Amino acid sequence: MTSDFVYSYPPLISGILIRRYKRFLADIELETGKIITAHCANTGPMIGVSKVGSHVYVSKSDNPKRKLAYTWEMINVEGTWVGINTALPNKVIKLTLEQQSLVELAGQYTQVHCEVPYGSDKKSRIDFLLTQDGNKSPIYIEVKNTTLSQGKIALFPDTVTSRGQKHLKELISLLPDAKPIMLYFINRKDCYSFAPGDNFDATYGKLLRKAVNKGVKILPYRFEVTPKGIRNLGLAEFLISSLS
Repeated sequence: MTSDFVYSYPPLISGILIRRYKRFLADIELETGKIITAHCANTGPMIGVSKVGSHVYVSKSDNPKRKLAYTWEMINVEGTWVGINTALPNKVIKLTLEQQSLVELAGQYTQVHCEVPYGSDKKSRIDFLLTQDGNKSPIYIEVKNTTLSQGKIALFPDTVTSRGQKHLKELISLLPDAKPIMLYFINRKDCYSFAPGDNFDATYGKLLRKAVNKGVKILPYRFEVTPKGIRNLGLAEFLISSLS
Protein backbone atom coordinates (compact mmCIF):
# COMPACT_ATOMS: atom_id res chain seq x y z
CA MET A 1 0.00 0.00 0.00
CA THR A 2 1.46 3.34 -1.04
CA SER A 3 1.53 6.24 1.43
CA ASP A 4 -0.41 9.41 0.70
CA PHE A 5 2.11 11.50 2.60
CA VAL A 6 3.53 14.44 0.70
CA TYR A 7 6.49 14.31 3.07
CA SER A 8 7.66 11.42 5.26
CA TYR A 9 9.56 12.05 8.47
CA PRO A 10 12.69 10.15 9.43
CA PRO A 11 12.26 8.10 12.64
CA LEU A 12 11.20 10.54 15.36
CA ILE A 13 11.80 10.50 19.10
CA SER A 14 9.00 11.10 21.61
CA GLY A 15 9.31 13.49 24.55
CA ILE A 16 7.73 16.10 26.79
CA LEU A 17 8.35 19.83 26.45
CA ILE A 18 10.06 21.29 29.52
CA ARG A 19 10.55 24.82 28.23
CA ARG A 20 11.14 26.87 25.11
CA TYR A 21 13.56 29.80 25.49
CA LYS A 22 15.89 32.20 23.66
CA ARG A 23 13.64 31.71 20.59
CA PHE A 24 15.82 28.98 19.11
CA LEU A 25 16.02 26.52 22.01
CA ALA A 26 13.72 23.97 23.66
CA ASP A 27 14.49 21.62 26.55
CA ILE A 28 12.72 18.28 26.12
CA GLU A 29 12.60 15.19 28.32
CA LEU A 30 12.75 12.02 26.24
CA GLU A 31 10.90 8.83 27.17
CA THR A 32 14.21 7.44 28.49
CA GLY A 33 14.33 10.27 31.05
CA LYS A 34 17.19 11.98 29.24
CA ILE A 35 16.83 15.77 28.93
CA ILE A 36 18.03 17.22 25.64
CA THR A 37 18.15 20.70 24.11
CA ALA A 38 16.59 20.81 20.66
CA HIS A 39 16.74 23.45 17.96
CA CYS A 40 13.48 25.37 17.60
CA ALA A 41 13.19 26.61 14.01
CA ASN A 42 10.08 28.68 14.77
CA THR A 43 11.37 31.98 16.16
CA GLY A 44 7.94 33.60 16.50
CA PRO A 45 5.77 33.89 19.63
CA MET A 46 4.31 30.38 19.06
CA ILE A 47 1.03 31.30 20.73
CA GLY A 48 -0.81 28.17 21.80
CA VAL A 49 1.85 25.77 20.48
CA SER A 50 4.51 25.86 23.18
CA LYS A 51 2.68 24.71 26.32
CA VAL A 52 4.99 23.17 28.90
CA GLY A 53 4.21 19.51 29.55
CA SER A 54 2.94 18.85 26.04
CA HIS A 55 3.82 15.72 24.08
CA VAL A 56 6.35 16.51 21.34
CA TYR A 57 8.47 14.74 18.75
CA VAL A 58 12.05 15.54 17.76
CA SER A 59 14.35 14.34 15.01
CA LYS A 60 18.03 13.61 15.46
CA SER A 61 20.79 14.46 12.98
CA ASP A 62 23.96 12.42 12.60
CA ASN A 63 25.85 15.46 11.30
CA PRO A 64 28.78 15.96 13.74
CA LYS A 65 29.09 19.62 12.68
CA ARG A 66 25.67 20.55 14.04
CA LYS A 67 25.71 22.40 17.33
CA LEU A 68 22.38 20.82 18.31
CA ALA A 69 21.74 17.27 17.12
CA TYR A 70 17.99 17.40 17.83
CA THR A 71 15.29 19.40 16.04
CA TRP A 72 11.84 19.99 17.51
CA GLU A 73 9.41 18.78 14.83
CA MET A 74 5.87 18.89 16.27
CA ILE A 75 3.73 19.34 19.36
CA ASN A 76 0.40 17.83 20.38
CA VAL A 77 -2.26 20.50 21.04
CA GLU A 78 -5.50 19.05 22.44
CA GLY A 79 -5.12 15.91 20.35
CA THR A 80 -3.86 17.55 17.16
CA TRP A 81 -0.27 17.49 15.99
CA VAL A 82 1.03 20.92 14.97
CA GLY A 83 4.21 21.33 12.93
CA ILE A 84 6.96 23.33 14.64
CA ASN A 85 9.85 22.97 12.18
CA THR A 86 9.43 26.01 9.92
CA ALA A 87 12.01 24.65 7.49
CA LEU A 88 9.50 22.03 6.31
CA PRO A 89 6.63 24.02 4.71
CA ASN A 90 8.75 25.14 1.75
CA LYS A 91 10.10 21.60 1.30
CA VAL A 92 6.56 20.23 1.30
CA ILE A 93 5.27 22.85 -1.13
CA LYS A 94 8.22 22.18 -3.45
CA LEU A 95 7.28 18.50 -3.50
CA THR A 96 3.63 19.27 -4.26
CA LEU A 97 4.66 21.63 -7.07
CA GLU A 98 7.01 19.07 -8.59
CA GLN A 99 4.21 16.50 -8.44
CA GLN A 100 1.67 18.98 -9.90
CA SER A 101 -0.57 17.97 -6.99
CA LEU A 102 -1.92 21.42 -6.08
CA VAL A 103 -5.19 21.31 -8.00
CA GLU A 104 -5.45 25.10 -8.34
CA LEU A 105 -2.11 25.27 -10.18
CA ALA A 106 -1.77 21.91 -11.93
CA GLY A 107 -0.95 22.19 -15.62
CA GLN A 108 -0.15 25.90 -15.47
CA TYR A 109 3.65 25.51 -15.40
CA THR A 110 6.47 23.22 -16.44
CA GLN A 111 9.41 24.56 -14.42
CA VAL A 112 9.74 25.19 -10.68
CA HIS A 113 12.38 27.70 -9.55
CA CYS A 114 13.23 28.36 -5.89
CA GLU A 115 14.45 31.48 -4.09
CA VAL A 116 14.44 33.75 -7.15
CA PRO A 117 15.40 37.43 -6.64
CA TYR A 118 12.54 39.81 -7.39
CA GLY A 119 11.08 43.17 -6.42
CA SER A 120 12.12 46.66 -7.44
CA ASP A 121 15.54 46.34 -5.80
CA LYS A 122 15.96 42.58 -6.43
CA LYS A 123 16.85 42.21 -2.74
CA SER A 124 13.88 40.00 -1.95
CA ARG A 125 13.58 36.35 -2.95
CA ILE A 126 10.30 34.75 -3.90
CA ASP A 127 9.86 31.26 -2.49
CA PHE A 128 8.78 29.80 -5.84
CA LEU A 129 8.63 31.01 -9.42
CA LEU A 130 6.65 28.80 -11.82
CA THR A 131 7.23 29.18 -15.55
CA GLN A 132 6.45 27.42 -18.80
CA ASP A 133 7.32 27.79 -22.46
CA GLY A 134 5.36 30.36 -24.37
CA ASN A 135 4.07 33.79 -23.44
CA LYS A 136 1.97 32.83 -20.43
CA SER A 137 2.44 34.87 -17.28
CA PRO A 138 4.87 33.52 -14.67
CA ILE A 139 3.46 32.51 -11.29
CA TYR A 140 5.09 33.87 -8.13
CA ILE A 141 4.37 32.08 -4.84
CA GLU A 142 5.20 33.30 -1.34
CA VAL A 143 4.68 30.71 1.45
CA LYS A 144 3.75 31.59 5.03
CA ASN A 145 3.78 29.01 7.82
CA THR A 146 0.60 29.24 9.93
CA THR A 147 0.13 27.65 13.36
CA LEU A 148 -2.03 30.13 15.29
CA SER A 149 -5.67 29.14 15.68
CA GLN A 150 -8.81 30.69 17.06
CA GLY A 151 -11.23 27.82 17.40
CA LYS A 152 -11.26 26.18 13.97
CA ILE A 153 -9.88 29.27 12.23
CA ALA A 154 -6.19 29.53 11.34
CA LEU A 155 -4.75 33.03 11.63
CA PHE A 156 -1.71 34.78 10.16
CA PRO A 157 0.25 36.62 11.36
CA ASP A 158 0.64 35.99 15.10
CA THR A 159 2.72 39.13 15.64
CA VAL A 160 3.60 42.36 13.83
CA THR A 161 5.54 41.41 10.71
CA SER A 162 7.17 44.15 8.67
CA ARG A 163 8.69 41.44 6.48
CA GLY A 164 5.26 39.98 5.78
CA GLN A 165 3.91 43.43 4.96
CA LYS A 166 6.76 43.93 2.49
CA HIS A 167 6.02 40.62 0.80
CA LEU A 168 2.39 41.60 0.23
CA LYS A 169 3.44 44.92 -1.30
CA GLU A 170 5.91 43.16 -3.57
CA LEU A 171 3.30 40.65 -4.72
CA ILE A 172 0.92 43.50 -5.58
CA SER A 173 3.69 45.20 -7.58
CA LEU A 174 4.00 42.13 -9.83
CA LEU A 175 0.53 42.75 -11.26
CA PRO A 176 -0.59 42.68 -14.05
CA ASP A 177 2.43 41.08 -15.75
CA ALA A 178 2.54 38.03 -13.48
CA LYS A 179 0.26 35.87 -11.35
CA PRO A 180 1.19 36.48 -7.69
CA ILE A 181 0.04 34.01 -5.03
CA MET A 182 0.19 34.11 -1.24
CA LEU A 183 0.08 30.55 0.04
CA TYR A 184 -0.62 30.00 3.73
CA PHE A 185 0.65 26.64 4.96
CA ILE A 186 -1.78 25.71 7.75
CA ASN A 187 0.44 23.40 9.78
CA ARG A 188 -2.38 21.57 11.60
CA LYS A 189 -5.46 19.62 10.52
CA ASP A 190 -7.98 21.05 13.00
CA CYS A 191 -8.50 24.40 11.23
CA TYR A 192 -11.04 24.46 8.41
CA SER A 193 -10.87 28.14 7.53
CA PHE A 194 -8.31 30.93 7.41
CA ALA A 195 -8.40 34.65 8.23
CA PRO A 196 -5.87 37.46 8.70
CA GLY A 197 -4.70 37.96 12.29
CA ASP A 198 -5.97 41.54 12.53
CA ASN A 199 -5.56 41.69 16.31
CA PHE A 200 -1.86 40.94 15.95
CA ASP A 201 -1.02 43.13 12.93
CA ALA A 202 -3.84 45.34 11.64
CA THR A 203 -1.57 46.78 8.93
CA TYR A 204 -0.94 43.32 7.53
CA GLY A 205 -4.69 42.68 7.50
CA LYS A 206 -5.32 45.86 5.52
CA LEU A 207 -2.56 45.01 3.05
CA LEU A 208 -3.93 41.50 2.60
CA ARG A 209 -7.36 42.91 1.75
CA LYS A 210 -5.73 45.34 -0.67
CA ALA A 211 -3.82 42.48 -2.28
CA VAL A 212 -7.05 40.51 -2.75
CA ASN A 213 -8.80 43.51 -4.30
CA LYS A 214 -5.87 44.08 -6.67
CA GLY A 215 -5.86 40.48 -7.86
CA VAL A 216 -3.34 38.59 -5.73
CA LYS A 217 -4.54 34.99 -5.34
CA ILE A 218 -4.79 33.64 -1.78
CA LEU A 219 -4.37 29.89 -1.22
CA PRO A 220 -4.72 28.76 2.42
CA TYR A 221 -3.80 25.07 2.35
CA ARG A 222 -4.57 22.69 5.20
CA PHE A 223 -2.01 20.04 6.12
CA GLU A 224 -2.29 17.11 8.49
CA VAL A 225 0.85 16.56 10.56
CA THR A 226 1.50 13.09 11.98
CA PRO A 227 4.63 11.47 13.48
CA LYS A 228 4.94 9.52 10.22
CA GLY A 229 4.47 12.27 7.68
CA ILE A 230 2.48 15.23 6.32
CA ARG A 231 -0.68 15.06 4.19
CA ASN A 232 -2.23 17.73 1.99
CA LEU A 233 -5.89 18.19 2.98
CA GLY A 234 -6.70 20.83 0.38
CA LEU A 235 -7.88 24.41 0.66
CA ALA A 236 -9.39 25.95 3.77
CA GLU A 237 -12.21 28.45 3.49
CA PHE A 238 -10.78 31.96 3.16
CA LEU A 239 -12.61 34.36 5.51
CA ILE A 240 -12.11 37.94 4.47
CA SER A 241 -14.04 40.98 5.66
CA SER A 242 -13.47 44.65 6.28
CA LEU A 243 -11.52 45.63 9.36
CA SER A 244 -13.71 46.62 12.30
